[in-house]
Amino acid sequence: MPEPGTRRVVVTGLGAVSSAGIGAAEFTASIRAGRRSTSPIASFDTTGFPHVHAGEVHDFSPADWLRRIEPEQWGRSGQFAASAARLAVADSGLAEPELSRARAGSVMGTTSGESAVIEQLVAQWATDGLKSLDAGRVAAVPAGRIAAAVNSELGLSGEALTLATACSASNYALGYAYDMVAGGEADYMLAGGADSVNRWAHAGFYRLGALAEEVCRPFDANRTGILTAEGGVALLLEPYDRAVARGARIYAEVLGYSVNCDAEHMVHPDPTSIAACIRAAHRSAGVTPEQIDYICAHGTGTRTNDATEVAAAREVFGDRIPPISSIKSMIGHTMGAASGFGALICCQALYEGFLPPTAGVEDIDPGLGAGVDPVPGTARPARPQVVQNHGFAFGGNNAITVLGRVA
Repeated sequence: MPEPGTRRVVVTGLGAVSSAGIGAAEFTASIRAGRRSTSPIASFDTTGFPHVHAGEVHDFSPADWLRRIEPEQWGRSGQFAASAARLAVADSGLAEPELSRARAGSVMGTTSGESAVIEQLVAQWATDGLKSLDAGRVAAVPAGRIAAAVNSELGLSGEALTLATACSASNYALGYAYDMVAGGEADYMLAGGADSVNRWAHAGFYRLGALAEEVCRPFDANRTGILTAEGGVALLLEPYDRAVARGARIYAEVLGYSVNCDAEHMVHPDPTSIAACIRAAHRSAGVTPEQIDYICAHGTGTRTNDATEVAAAREVFGDRIPPISSIKSMIGHTMGAASGFGALICCQALYEGFLPPTAGVEDIDPGLGAGVDPVPGTARPARPQVVQNHGFAFGGNNAITVLGRVA
């Protein structure tokens, strides 16, 4: 992580392609209203699945958003990432020629890469044999093409890195991008993540017993699990001084971050390791627990995750746990993009003045203990100054980012 005295880093552009809407404004309005955007799955045949809901992006036509790359040459995750990045750049007010001439790159997180493409190829192979595989589809498979799609679409010559640390990957990406800008290795970085709904992930979570039938209810006594989802998200990072000089709108400052891996259990999160990650993120950001006004939770809606996440927060915050909510209650679990969408809504909460809600909470689980405030229903007016964003993944990969309001 950058040493004290390095450049301050701010977020000046936000881009979203999600079931809750395309564009940061549409996405944010849906989240603030507490509106669920999950629906019956349309992208694959769900015959035989007892649970058939997910957070799919309907009516997404990549040709409507992409200007340089040919959509058919890229997988759906790459299309999501490139579209979200273009939206973030447009939102930042930065001229594309200026961006492409600068030291600029991208880092994107993912869980499944281009698994939807792999499923298409497997179907071809099973039906007509190995020699029937579409060469163009084979070329679209590598997960590294997700970040490459961003650079290709925007004409960037800097680093294009895809991080596959699963459901915490976007927070890893945000931390990496922060290091690049703070340390002077880049003047602009796009950070976020992308994943697409696919059969194998849906089946895997069902077999794990982690899939909700129709509604994701984080922190509720009757929660039953996650809903798989998809989308792409991107945040444009640049030095504070440069943003001020060009008169940019500044959503938030990236104050710091931390990552760790407890490597204890493949699917069961560890509260002690998560608490250590939170403390390290606070040290990186130069803040104390008392300064945190809101937590954007990983909040999957499984009984284990929510209980563990609250237990870890108690280790750090004691009896004063800040309001803690989960946007997965509305858009589902977007896998590698999840903590990127969390970072986006944190930026909007700081800039516009609200606390994001948890939808569908009817009875806060008493087993979580006293003092848990999931901001049930709809957004709450507030003026948060410092917020933290959680991302946890199978295998014990934890990543926490801390963002602050810029006066």
